[in-house]
This record gives sequence, structure tokens and C-alpha cells, in this order.
Amino acid sequence: MKYEKAQNILPEDVVELIQQYIDGGYLYIPRKCENRKAWGENSGIKNELKDRNVEIFNSYKKGSPIKILAEKYYLTEQTIRRIIREEKKKI
Repeated sequence: MKYEKAQNILPEDVVELIQQYIDGGYLYIPRKCENRKAWGENSGIKNELKDRNVEIFNSYKKGSPIKILAEKYYLTEQTIRRIIREEKKKI
């Protein structure tokens, strides 16, 4: 997100109205609910993690021990177990 100068975007009377409430300060204007994106949609990390979890599950099914998977993916054994449990539910 980048900052925009209000005087370059908003009508002068709107800028003056806002200045009555916050003169010279920073103001965050949230996105409309219908325009919000879910976590990870912009960066693609959500899909990357989904693919990683499927990869972990497939490795587990092929016989990779949980301890080795935890070391390989830099996760705790508990997290690996959770991922496996969640992927099993999807089948």
C-alpha cells in the first residue's frame, strides 16, 4: 500500500472536512468489504502452503517419518501431524 496525497485525489471541501478531524495526521481508509481479499491471495503464499502440505502428506504416505519431514520443512513434529491429519480429512 502506498500513500496518496489527499489534495491530489479528493475534492477540496472533502479535504477541509477531514482536516477538522485530523489536521496533518495520517488516516487509514479501509477497503470496502466486497473488495477485501483473503489472507495470502495477493502474495500467493496461500497456494504455496497448500501445495507444500500436499507434498508433506504424499511424502508421509510413501513412508517418510514425521521427524524427517519436520526437519526437511523446518516445522515441528506437531505441525507435521496436524497437516497430515487435515490432508487425510480431505480424502
